[in-house]
Amino acid sequence: MQIAYCTWSMMSVPFEEGLPAIAKIGYTGIELAVTPRFPTELYTLNAAKRRRIRELLAEHNITLAAVAGHTTVCAEDPDQHAANMQRLRDTIDLADELRQDGRTPVVVSLVGGHEDDWGRLKHRVVECVGELGDYAASKDVIYAPEMHSGTAMDLPRKALWLYEQVNHPYVKLNFDISHTEIVGMPTEEACNLMCPHTVFTHVKDQRGLYPNHEFLTPGAGPFDYVRYLKAMHAAGYTGFIGMEVSVMVQRKPGYDPLVDAALGYYVLRSAFNESGVPLEM
Repeated sequence: MQIAYCTWSMMSVPFEEGLPAIAKIGYTGIELAVTPRFPTELYTLNAAKRRRIRELLAEHNITLAAVAGHTTVCAEDPDQHAANMQRLRDTIDLADELRQDGRTPVVVSLVGGHEDDWGRLKHRVVECVGELGDYAASKDVIYAPEMHSGTAMDLPRKALWLYEQVNHPYVKLNFDISHTEIVGMPTEEACNLMCPHTVFTHVKDQRGLYPNHEFLTPGAGPFDYVRYLKAMHAAGYTGFIGMEVSVMVQRKPGYDPLVDAALGYYVLRSAFNESGVPLEM
């Protein structure tokens, strides 16, 4: 496994400043957030900016572990839905353009919707994810929907049902352990369920149970990262562990993304050392 940093955690830092700092901390991978409000918002990335991203990744020997294109496929308005699907296709195009030698790019996205609407929306989600899988296949890119609390796909059973229904070689899953922890699912159970189909991950820290939970920076809460890494290793996962800081934390006064990036890396690196799980540097 390796440790990646998710630029979702760095909403206010230009990529040209953030990536060198992340590399200096020790991260070997990065997930690039391209949703609105971010410095690398998809439709602001002209040819020159895309070229600069490729240069910086190469200069600092950082792997583009994933592209975060979080865009709902559940919009009720037909025009908005069409725009959202186009945005996701354009995100897949970006991942293809930023491709590094020997790696199949990954695009991660929430499916959107509300947890109470899964029964009404699930077949539509299957259709949309299947369409995106077909488009991703045409670019040799993996599309990875993410299970996320509060959204239509908020539980492992829903994510696994979607995966089985779509049944597409270019559709995998993104696994954020925080969303199973806040519903009280044991770490080992969640890892065993999700890992066989997981292509990328997120970790945060968390306290309490949904909906009365709090997301925290790794190391600021009670989550047992040693137990988590052992469970992921036992379940056969060998990819990136993506350190993410929730918007809950970022909204707090005095948030410093580089301080939290360093804290998250230290916690994960220490957990690798203690667990004995191999860490690729």
